[in-house]
Amino acid sequence: MAKCEKREFYNQLKDYNGQKYSGMSVGGKHSWIYTDGIWNEIKISPEIWKFEFISLKNRRHQAPPGTGALNRTEYHWYILADQKVVKLDENKYNTKMKGLKFKIGHKRPNWRMWSYNYKHESYEDKIIQILENVIEQLKTKKKEREILTFF
Repeated sequence: MAKCEKREFYNQLKDYNGQKYSGMSVGGKHSWIYTDGIWNEIKISPEIWKFEFISLKNRRHQAPPGTGALNRTEYHWYILADQKVVKLDENKYNTKMKGLKFKIGHKRPNWRMWSYNYKHESYEDKIIQILENVIEQLKTKKKEREILTFF
């Protein structure tokens, strides 16, 4: 498959449970290496920390030539994660984080706005929808666990 054909397949409209999308097929996987990551955080209440993570991420395995989005395409993600750490000594912690990464939007190199702005949606609308869905899933999971432990 030529470079142009691979990009065309990537950009082709796909369907997932009635939802139209383009890009990597559902089930596709990436593995990234963050070698120079910097995590900055500030405690804003007894139980809440505000953080920022900055890094250049590199593919663990090279992408096939001619695939994926155009260079300079930007992506906007919202991340919900569960982080567990073990203190090893005064200065080191072993960290494991897993969670969900939600695509909020994208901005192609020649676009002035994010994709959700073209749909007359706001960033806040997208986040509210995500959080409401996650809350419903958690409530359902909790009820199922309560039913199982009742008997």
